[in-house]
Amino acid sequence: MSSARDQVSRLLALVPYLQRQESVSLAQVADVFGVTPDQIRQDLRVLWMCGLPGLTPDRMIDVDMEAIEDDPEGVVRIDNADFLARPVRLGSSEAAALIVALQALREAGSAGAGDDATSSHEVVDRVLAKLGTATAAGTVPPVVEVHLPEGGSSAAHVATLREAIDADRAVRLRYYVPARDETTDRVVDPIAVLAREGHDYLDAWCYLAGGRRLFRLDRVEDVGVLGQPRARRRLKKRDLSAGAFAPGPDDVTAVLHLERHARWVADYHPVEAVTELGEGRLEVRMRVGDPRWLVRLALRLGTAVHVVEPAALREQVRRTAAAASELYRG
Repeated sequence: MSSARDQVSRLLALVPYLQRQESVSLAQVADVFGVTPDQIRQDLRVLWMCGLPGLTPDRMIDVDMEAIEDDPEGVVRIDNADFLARPVRLGSSEAAALIVALQALREAGSAGAGDDATSSHEVVDRVLAKLGTATAAGTVPPVVEVHLPEGGSSAAHVATLREAIDADRAVRLRYYVPARDETTDRVVDPIAVLAREGHDYLDAWCYLAGGRRLFRLDRVEDVGVLGQPRARRRLKKRDLSAGAFAPGPDDVTAVLHLERHARWVADYHPVEAVTELGEGRLEVRMRVGDPRWLVRLALRLGTAVHVVEPAALREQVRRTAAAASELYRG
């Protein structure tokens, strides 16, 4: 299965590759990119719908599909794609918007965690420096400075939690749980403060849950350092490079059937297995820590998703949807 992310990456490499080739068969292209000829056909059908703004025929990429429709040895040809080789030039409003967005991103991450935050800042600073050089001729308004209000729920707690870790102390959290729409008080042994995709997290052992948990700091309402030492101080900090969700032994394994317009679920959420069902439909197998999250996802997608397994969760979705429909009728 080729995900949307894989396909975009492949298309960005496919165009310059084809432009450099005088004559190359569909089978050869598929072999170079490590996919099937049918997948390359699908990629080219997407490419055929791409072009410059205006989307008039003279601005669209031209793909000769007839030569390869039923013949893997047919020659792949594209035309009218020379504009992709030209450097992107930002207008004044585009450059200004990008600078403001990057400065806001850097400012919001100023209270981020450790090496992750430092690395992110370095990347943003390099991009801002390049933008500043490129726009030095006065093509954009004067440099805009972005200052976000201090005291945000995440930023206010990072320093306190780091102090507790350095002092080897447990902390008391007042934490909002959106899945249950309730606020809980719990004692935890903090392990590390981490950052991932714009959010700060606390990796900690939670005595209320009886296990290790990851807490989003923008959902923490209050933090208090306790006098008692951490009992689980030797746990290694979690690696969030693959995402914030970490499957646990008590998770539910769910099987979903997704319609074509819901395929994004397989790219956006962590899944264990993906199977093509034909006509653009997918079967995905995923681990779910809180079944109520999957119920909300199913209600959001409506007829675009069908919960196959487990049967109890499928029935829970049906009952919740029926109750919601009844409220609308009432």
